[in-house]
Amino acid sequence: MKILVLSTAYPWRGGIAHYIALLAGHLQKNHRVDIVTFTRQYPLFLFPGKTQKESGDPGIVLQTESMVDSINPVNWILTGWKLRKRNYDVVVFKYWLPFFGPCFGTICRLIKWRKKTKVIALCDNVLPHEHRPGDSIFTKYAFHIVDGYVVQSESVEQDLLSFVKNPSYKRVMHPIYENFGASISKIEARKALGFKENDRIILFFGYIRKYKGLELLLEAMKTIKKSMDIHLLVAGEFYDDELHYRDYVKINDLNNCVHFISEYIPNDRVPYIFSAADCVVLPYRSATQSGIVQIAYNFNKPVIVTDVGGLAETVSDGISGFVVRPGSPEALAGSIEAFYREKKEASFVEGVIKEKAKYSWDTLVKAIEALAEKS
Repeated sequence: MKILVLSTAYPWRGGIAHYIALLAGHLQKNHRVDIVTFTRQYPLFLFPGKTQKESGDPGIVLQTESMVDSINPVNWILTGWKLRKRNYDVVVFKYWLPFFGPCFGTICRLIKWRKKTKVIALCDNVLPHEHRPGDSIFTKYAFHIVDGYVVQSESVEQDLLSFVKNPSYKRVMHPIYENFGASISKIEARKALGFKENDRIILFFGYIRKYKGLELLLEAMKTIKKSMDIHLLVAGEFYDDELHYRDYVKINDLNNCVHFISEYIPNDRVPYIFSAADCVVLPYRSATQSGIVQIAYNFNKPVIVTDVGGLAETVSDGISGFVVRPGSPEALAGSIEAFYREKKEASFVEGVIKEKAKYSWDTLVKAIEALAEKS
């Protein structure tokens, strides 16, 4: 098949760009694949980070075309007509924010008009964690043209079923982020980051937003500090008020046990961050799924998650990590203490190695192929 992948992709940075590079690489084994991405992804006033472009080693680099201006309707029409002439069999677009609904919806309408092209949406979300006016309208506009959907958790599946009548869809778990390479030795990683060889280290990784629950984990650290010497490494760019978190750490005398790397982590530093940790903690207040679990699994790291959205679907409680009650610093503290007190790391690593075998890119490719044939 001749497939168009329409999404953020290199030279844009972030987890979705990595995801698209991996997906396209696997699709290209049996299909011709073009990747079209943005000339402008977000207008600056809507982007809370420091930069939108990849500045370090991009990892997997595939040829992409920057054609789409996310906020220019004239561009959408011109891009749609240009891509229409290429006669794609399938258009796959990544859907994570309703902001892109008008853009993707218009381009796909023009590509598909009076042709047999199938449109498939890969849904990270149906509606986002942080709701804004227009979310439902923009999503309906995008989904009206879709022939098939891929969802990656039960919670997104339920959202889709409540939003679209009788959709054609497949549920496929988020594959492993294998683009970061293998682990390095824990000793080497800790030395590079300034930790001691025998430190106990837990990791919170990724963009810091309110729904991700870092404040709950910091509160848990207050409890842990009373009985156990554990270091929390917070690595990622703040999309929330950084000063608020730093003040919390200072006021509660956590400076010696909470360590911030408050910037976007380039690909070549990711192995050091994960390899230095004993386990990864996702204290989310809400979620659909999270690619952080799949990065942790790539490095064979146990995961402690809250029981929200699809997080619990990716962690076998007591086997590859712990699943804890959401919104509870006490539950988080108890699970982290139990991880160390009961010496769970080795057995959890074995569980992770078995668990991650479920998360295959080939399974996702087969789902896309089946939807294209069925739709």
